[in-house]
Amino acid sequence: MTSVVVTDGLTKRYGRRTALSDCTLDVPAGHVAGLVGPNGAGKSTLLQLVCGLLAPTAGSLSVLGAPPVSGSARIGFVAQDTPVYAGLTVEDHLRFGAHLNPSWDDAAARDRVARLGLDPRQKAGKLSGGQRAQLALTLAIAKRPDLLLLDEPVAALDPLARREFLQGLMEYVAETGTSVVMSSHLVADLERVCDYLVVLVGSRVRIAGEVEELLATHHRLTGARIDPAALGGGRQVVQARHTDVQSTLVVRSSAPIEDPAFSVDRIDLEDLVLAYMSEAGDAGRDRVLEKQR
Repeated sequence: MTSVVVTDGLTKRYGRRTALSDCTLDVPAGHVAGLVGPNGAGKSTLLQLVCGLLAPTAGSLSVLGAPPVSGSARIGFVAQDTPVYAGLTVEDHLRFGAHLNPSWDDAAARDRVARLGLDPRQKAGKLSGGQRAQLALTLAIAKRPDLLLLDEPVAALDPLARREFLQGLMEYVAETGTSVVMSSHLVADLERVCDYLVVLVGSRVRIAGEVEELLATHHRLTGARIDPAALGGGRQVVQARHTDVQSTLVVRSSAPIEDPAFSVDRIDLEDLVLAYMSEAGDAGRDRVLEKQR
């Protein structure tokens, strides 16, 4: 299998509101794909469509080579707020998972619980936010899924808990080769774990591709003020900022840019994401994409 998620014109509407519009993607297998965008961009909607919790309004969707099925043992899903049952113990969650999932790896789940230092007798409602997130991840990966979906799994966690969660995720991916799609508005987290990127803005896909290739083909040009249309063919202007005398452009180009009229610099992942989110508005962009390290 070469792709884990393939969509063509995928659209989801709620009455008059469009949550996802004309989404066309081909997410390759064997990657940790980061799904990023401002609040309301359609990230959660896309993940819920992929795991079969929602039905599309229009377009097509294939997951692991077939139409998505809710509750599939081949897909592990951790929704926002890392849902666990507050009144159940850690042990109850493990037993519940084993009962519901025929492919459940009980030994791996219990080994991970032990390594995390979780008390099987402790009720989930008494665990810290980081511990609840780790328990939710344990339940998802103990299914031994082919595809793991994570919807803002660390947004509410402190920096140390986020780092521990992401470290556990990467250890699991390294051991199993499982494909992952993770939504987040924290660019620093994506930089740590993702090698594939999808940017959603205004319910539409702005760009998707392997992170290394995207960073290699995007550049910041700074020079005397210029009309972006004057750059010529083969260069896509993603973002343009101007003063009275100077232009700063983020440009996508597959060929090297050697222009004495400009200072040419590489950009990092945050710069790339912010450039494609520019149409979302400066205030909203700055609010949801603070670089946290």
